[in-house]
Amino acid sequence: MTRTGATAGSSTGANTDPAARPLYWRLSGLGLVVAALFFAASLTPSLIPRAAIAQGVLSGISMALGYLVAAFGLWLWRLMLLPVTDDRRVRLGLYGVAGLIAVLALAQLPDWQNATRAVMDLPPVESGHRAIVAALAAAVFALLWLIGSLFTMVARRTGRALSLILPGRLGIVAGVLIAAIALAAFTNGVLVRRGMELADAAFAAGEQIIDPRFEKPTDPMMTGSDQSLIAWDDLGNRGRDFIGRTPTPEEISAFTGRPAKRPARVYVGRVSAKTARARAELALEELIRVGGFDREILIVTTPVGTGWMDPGAHDTIDFMFGGDTAQVAAQYSYLTSVLSILTNVEYGLDQARELFDVIHGHWSTLPPETRPKLYIHGLSQGALNSQATLPLFDVLADPPQGAFWAGSPFLAPIWTYVRNQRDPGSPAWRPRFGNGSMVRTTNQQNVLNEADAPWGPIRFVFLNYGSDPIVFFDVAMLWRPPAWLAAPRAPDVAPQMRWFPLVTAFQVALDMLVALSVERFGHYYVYQDYINGWAALTDPPDWSDERSEALKAVFAKRPPPW
Repeated sequence: MTRTGATAGSSTGANTDPAARPLYWRLSGLGLVVAALFFAASLTPSLIPRAAIAQGVLSGISMALGYLVAAFGLWLWRLMLLPVTDDRRVRLGLYGVAGLIAVLALAQLPDWQNATRAVMDLPPVESGHRAIVAALAAAVFALLWLIGSLFTMVARRTGRALSLILPGRLGIVAGVLIAAIALAAFTNGVLVRRGMELADAAFAAGEQIIDPRFEKPTDPMMTGSDQSLIAWDDLGNRGRDFIGRTPTPEEISAFTGRPAKRPARVYVGRVSAKTARARAELALEELIRVGGFDREILIVTTPVGTGWMDPGAHDTIDFMFGGDTAQVAAQYSYLTSVLSILTNVEYGLDQARELFDVIHGHWSTLPPETRPKLYIHGLSQGALNSQATLPLFDVLADPPQGAFWAGSPFLAPIWTYVRNQRDPGSPAWRPRFGNGSMVRTTNQQNVLNEADAPWGPIRFVFLNYGSDPIVFFDVAMLWRPPAWLAAPRAPDVAPQMRWFPLVTAFQVALDMLVALSVERFGHYYVYQDYINGWAALTDPPDWSDERSEALKAVFAKRPPPW
């Protein structure tokens, strides 16, 4: 049965064309069934446990995506003048099927959500979780359906107007393309751009807030003091946090039982100089001033997008070497890593490149027997930027001793190569690369001492949690299951998690936004695993498993990093 008033053989103009005469405000029965299937898939276990609000938003978006897929398929069907039914009984029957699917999925919701929470030793979801998810998902779907209906109306009216001057179906197709281009231009050119500008301004304002916990240093050998080349106010909130948290010699001595030094730390804020090169050169001058090249080890760090430096990574290494350490970093953005990558990723790449080039250039001129061992470190976007800009072949004549990268984003080039070229017998979430003499990977289960060969002269250590969506997201998840879902799975990935076309990619994408919600899972890296990584990378003096556990006990008593 064809749509009333529009038969397949009609030739009276565009107004009688089945592809051009929709009922804009009528819900498609088939569309609702597909939307309900996408809704059910969105409730299944993912990498990160979600609060009810986050789950409701994701489920609403997933429903809209499913409805869009069905609507696009029906549009193509009508465009080819194939028969379609508009029988009211069929439509109501499909509404009922969609409702049944949604009800059955909501019944399973607590079990699905608790599967993810169980592998992270979290309590079950609360009793009101299901109701909040259902209500919010329906609201989000309704809003997106309304926007989609408006888009359809504009596209089809434009297509009908163009059909008066274009032959065949060209007017209809052109109407859809024009409407899509206009929507994309408005979204990217107005909403996204303005939103990013507001976010940058908000984060920049936050950087100027002085944290009362950290006062301006009085030690002339500390960055930000009156004698420093870098003003305390110019460090920004993240830089003041990094300098203000510097462990004292007394704290370190209490752990080592021996006299300790105050670690040398240099941080250059984004406003300290106008260009990436100028900030790098300022960092070098300050590092020389504070005696950074006289220490046992020197670490060049690329911060995360906001400029934050994780105390779990930086304070631990200071304790391990009795304070005989130097660390240097330069800020390139105020935004979070995700926002920074989406807007001005080149800023981070330029700063990472310039800082390493300047520091390595000076370090390589020093006598090898007296200069410090040089290491590279980065967390999250810092890992991405430092991997993307490391001139590995250019420094082979005088290379650094190694690198420690935590939470390397899925775009990070060296991590991607290691994962893709892994030993076929190793899992994608903890790959073995070659014989382990240069590259080793680990997670919460420390396996850095397990390798077919001893360490060589250069060491690369990757710390990645199996439940980290920022590390394991892959665009190909839209159409195929990711390798990390194959057996054996990471211990922090629920056995009940399944892959669904389109939906799983959106699930993991949303997981990236809440990846810092559970300590020692997802993207929330902690001191225990940093200690294991630094120990394997740097071989601290007189180190042992007992010393490692003792240091972990020290940091267990410290306040959280933020």
